Amino acid sequence: MLERAGVPTVSICTDSFTVTAQAMAGVYGFPGFEFVTTPHPVASLNEEQIRSRVKDFMPEVLRILGVES
Repeated sequence: MLERAGVPTVSICTDSFTVTAQAMAGVYGFPGFEFVTTPHPVASLNEEQIRSRVKDFMPEVLRILGVES
């Protein structure tokens, strides 16, 4: 919905939900919508582990947004 409103958006999900994310993008009219995945699960990670994951995928987030890193 944010993309439709012109707000640049990046969705982040775990790799277990890749197929679901692709399907939802198609349903909402964005079949080529790019999103970032991270290994599943994340609920059991501590703060430092989450920070490490974010550092790993942040370049991809910035690329999708069109921001130079």
